Amino acid sequence: MEKITERFLRYVSVDTQSNEESESQPSTAKQLNLLSMLRDELQALGLEATLDEYGYVMGTLPSNIDKDVPAIGFIAHVDTAPDAPGDSIKPQIIENYDGCDIALKGVPGLYLKPSEFPEMLNYKGNTLITTDGTTLLGADDKAGVAEIMNAVQYLVEHPEVKHGEIKIGFTPDEEIGRGVVKFDVKKFGAKYAYTMDGGEIGELEFENFNAAKAVIKIQGRNVHPGYAKTKMKNAIHIGQEFNSLLPTEQRPEYTEGYEGFFHLIGFNGTVENATVSYIIRDHDRSKFEQKKEMVKKCADFINTKYGEGTATATVTDQYYNMRQEVEPYYFIIEKAIKAIEMAGVKPKVQPIRGGTDGANLSFMGLPCPNIFAGGLNFHGKMEFLPVESMEAASQVVLNIIKLFAEE
Repeated sequence: MEKITERFLRYVSVDTQSNEESESQPSTAKQLNLLSMLRDELQALGLEATLDEYGYVMGTLPSNIDKDVPAIGFIAHVDTAPDAPGDSIKPQIIENYDGCDIALKGVPGLYLKPSEFPEMLNYKGNTLITTDGTTLLGADDKAGVAEIMNAVQYLVEHPEVKHGEIKIGFTPDEEIGRGVVKFDVKKFGAKYAYTMDGGEIGELEFENFNAAKAVIKIQGRNVHPGYAKTKMKNAIHIGQEFNSLLPTEQRPEYTEGYEGFFHLIGFNGTVENATVSYIIRDHDRSKFEQKKEMVKKCADFINTKYGEGTATATVTDQYYNMRQEVEPYYFIIEKAIKAIEMAGVKPKVQPIRGGTDGANLSFMGLPCPNIFAGGLNFHGKMEFLPVESMEAASQVVLNIIKLFAEE
């Protein structure tokens, strides 16, 4: 078998960054490079596998047991986040990590430090894969892709392992909230599924944020600054004022657990025009709706103060909390807990402070909780992945398959 580390490094060498500004599906053609590779690899392993016009890879490993076992799916996304550079990734491999600072050698003076990320110390003795400080790593979610592919290869090469029908899905554009908008659940054919898209080892999640994005367009008025009194409306300043109206304590850097937030993700502007962009998150649906309404009320305030049409707020829902759709099938959570324990890992059942394709899939009729992929510090240059966590996640996939086959 190809080592899982080698597989992961091969996948992260392919640039698959998605683009929220694009209206195509997938949002970037370069995602198809890895998706095509994965289809071909599944076919080479003997699976029936397809890649459709929307960028969805679907593969099937037939059952090898003579009894009725539900078809189980495993899903991961190939795109990387637009938040940091995702091309020309130069991973660093640190064997037997000793707990010290790690130099990210692509940027002189930049270090991955346990003093700033104390969770690093949980992985002393592990092999860590980091960035070189110039890009993200792509463990979100190419670790999940590698874990699923590793498990598939193991099953193909070990036919003595009994299993039901296994469905494999790889998707584009998860990072921009459009991962499964055209995903055909019926065609996929799984009765239950799991996304391998969580964070550090042991995580298991079946509830996530309700999510929306908000874009506020500010129309200013530019006149010569020497004659601007009572005439100029500086869109940059008005955008700053708009942001100051939202509660500071509800920013991501001040929240945890079930606490929601307003996250300012973009601010572009001139005196004449500015655009302020947010993502809005809350596990509680009523609080989520209140947050969206607050954005609209802030825009109303700006318009009252500076004139109608100064601020235009567009709020768009992205996904909802999957708990209500997954909890009626709690036995799939129980199987995942047992599968994690079988891998020698302590389960950490907790809410996702984010979202996965599984959230939307659950509302589309495919209950789909989320299992750890093993990486930490996603979406940035401080991202790292313990190899042992990736290996454990792949074992969890195999354990879930075995547990369903034993029914």
